[in-house]
Amino acid sequence: MEEVSNKQIILKDYVNGVPKESDMELRISTIKLKVPEDSKAVLVKNLYLSCDPYMRPRMKKTEGSYTDSFTPGSPLVGFGVAKVVDSAHPKFKKDDLVWGITGWEEYSIIKAPDSLFKIHNTDVPLSYYTGILGMPGITAYGGFYELCSPKKGETVYVSAASGAVGQLVGQFAKLLGCYVVGSAGSKEKVELLKNKFGFDEAFNYKEEQDLSAALKRYFPDGIDIYFENVGGKMLDAVLLNMRIHGRIAVCGFISQYNLEQSEGVHNLFCLITKRIRMQGFLAADYFPLYQKFVEMVTPHIKEGKVTYVEDIAEGIESAPGALVGLFSGRNVGKQLVRISRE
Repeated sequence: MEEVSNKQIILKDYVNGVPKESDMELRISTIKLKVPEDSKAVLVKNLYLSCDPYMRPRMKKTEGSYTDSFTPGSPLVGFGVAKVVDSAHPKFKKDDLVWGITGWEEYSIIKAPDSLFKIHNTDVPLSYYTGILGMPGITAYGGFYELCSPKKGETVYVSAASGAVGQLVGQFAKLLGCYVVGSAGSKEKVELLKNKFGFDEAFNYKEEQDLSAALKRYFPDGIDIYFENVGGKMLDAVLLNMRIHGRIAVCGFISQYNLEQSEGVHNLFCLITKRIRMQGFLAADYFPLYQKFVEMVTPHIKEGKVTYVEDIAEGIESAPGALVGLFSGRNVGKQLVRISRE
């Protein structure tokens, strides 16, 4: 039975405040290239790892969350793209390509492989299955189309709009014939939104003294749909600028993840006066619609109607820096790590 070395990214201890690369360490272990006897596990070689903001809350001790905290002393866990090395599960065979939850390591044993998605279409980059054709893609699709029920001509605002999810929401809204504005944290990202992704307008939120006034400038008649990725002061400003019967899809609160005490939201009375529907959701809520989503988005990708920008770090050693960089806006587009070119 062949045994090989296995580089892993380990969480050293629970994290308070802004995460640092030093909160993680590279460890080299060994692994046998065979699934355990009497199991239905799958052994995979990881090709790409996805860096996602939701991983930050998992780095601290939490109870009652939708997902468990990471275990100090063990590899981080997240979405990735992998190749099957050995399988005891009838659904998967050697050399199958899959995406889903895996370990932050070169090789992983997946004990519950029913959660993996088999990759059938390989005439797009495999890395897309960490993004546009993976969890961020179904997040954008479910949150925008299914939760917000958008209509042609409506006004749509997307925060963190150049990120893995936001860039897709904006493009989906434009395909539908909506007026779309996005915000991001640098001049480069603002230009990307307007020139690459086709947003009608975009602004750098860091340059705005008054967020509510900025939104009023771009949405003089109000916002029909807000795709929420940020929380905090941005959400407060949006509530003042929503239209009657507006919809807010709450995808993430990245501005709050590193705070010891979350900021309050003060304008919630607008939910009543404007009859706003505000709803949180998880990507997994829409996993049953994954095939429907793929059939919708794949032709748009091939025709160039939907584009996607990736920020690829090379090698598992770069993974801690790539993950930490999410929280300072260092990445441009979807952040991922290439573990192997195989």
